[in-house]
Amino acid sequence: MTGTRWTRVATFAVVGPLASLTLAACGSSDFANDPRPPVPLETTGVITDSQVTVSPSSFGAGPILLTISNQTPESHTVTLKGGDISPERVGPINPGDSATIQKTVPEGSYEVAAESKEGVFSEIEPADITVGAPRGTASDDLLLP
Repeated sequence: MTGTRWTRVATFAVVGPLASLTLAACGSSDFANDPRPPVPLETTGVITDSQVTVSPSSFGAGPILLTISNQTPESHTVTLKGGDISPERVGPINPGDSATIQKTVPEGSYEVAAESKEGVFSEIEPADITVGAPRGTASDDLLLP
C-alpha cells in the first residue's frame, strides 16, 4: 500500500469512532415533553353601585385573566380570594377605568369583592365564582404563543 492509503485508513480508524460517539451524544437527551397548560380564560367583571358581577361565573381550573371595569363614581380596589390561593388585589381602579387580575386558580369557590379607598369593604355585594375540574391541555391548539 502506498503512504496515502495508509494515511486514509489510519485517519478513518481514529476519526470514525469519535464521529459516532459525537453523533450518539447529539441524539440522546432527557427532554420532558410535558403537555402545555390550558389557554388562559378571559373573564370580565363590572363594579356597579350595588354589586360586582363576573362572567362567566363558573369554569374549569387553570389560568384566568379577570378584567374588571369600575362603573361607580368612586375608586375601588378589587380582591380575588378563596380556594387554595393567596388573595390577589388590583387597584385602586378609578371611575370608568378597568384593571386585570392574572391568576391560575385551582378547583374551589372564590369571591371577587370591591373595597373602597378607606380599605373597608363597602356595601357592594361581591361576586361568587365556582371553579370546577381542570380544563384540558392546549397542546393540540394551533397558533398559540
